[in-house]
Amino acid sequence: MTATLASLKVKLFTDGADKAQILDMAKQNWIAGFTTNPSLLKKAGVSDYAAYGRDLVAAVPDRHISFEVFSDDIPEMVAQGRVIASWGPNVHVKLPVTNTRGETLYDAMRTLSLDGVKINMTAVFTSEQVAKSIEALQDGASAVVSVFAGRLADFGIDYRPIVKDAVARARATPNVEIIWASTREVFNVIEADEMGCHIITAPADMLKKLVAMGSKTGADLSLDAVKAFRADALAAGLTLHVPGAIRAAE
Repeated sequence: MTATLASLKVKLFTDGADKAQILDMAKQNWIAGFTTNPSLLKKAGVSDYAAYGRDLVAAVPDRHISFEVFSDDIPEMVAQGRVIASWGPNVHVKLPVTNTRGETLYDAMRTLSLDGVKINMTAVFTSEQVAKSIEALQDGASAVVSVFAGRLADFGIDYRPIVKDAVARARATPNVEIIWASTREVFNVIEADEMGCHIITAPADMLKKLVAMGSKTGADLSLDAVKAFRADALAAGLTLHVPGAIRAAE
């Protein structure tokens, strides 16, 4: 059976920090939430983080929004997390699995989670990180663990065992869900859905392509490609002299 947008069970989140784009995607009832990070905030030109965060929560009060801490000091990361959580009940605080010195945040995550702060544990790349994150989040507030499957694939690492292990562990932990993160292509959405991931987050431009899923066959796509090559050749004014050839009528 060919997958379509309507057949997907995985929840779809938009990954980005541009407010106009977020509001545009929020018009789609099939978008369940939004994720941001410091790199995306930089790209969007955000400098006043609190003003931006509160404004975004006010504009989209009914869906998950993840905002990340940016300190590298663990006690300050916890303090930042509490501030971010105060922006609204739909906010998840993104904590990286370690700081830049490799110091883990499992204890910090557990403290915040047990205090009712919704956590998005991010930058997760190994099964050990998955296991320790889920263990720390168990019995706490609603939480997600973001496995960076796409970035693992970029380095030739098979992400499938890690994702499958993460899903199995989360399915046994009622308050934890798994996010497929660093999405690279539309087919990743199909993979995430088939693996039982709760959520996948992807750039808006990629998510918009999902509307066309199931609308064309391989044969259709082949013909489209040939037509595009022909149109571009004509538009470029390409010429090629073939000795002895009879020019076909246009």
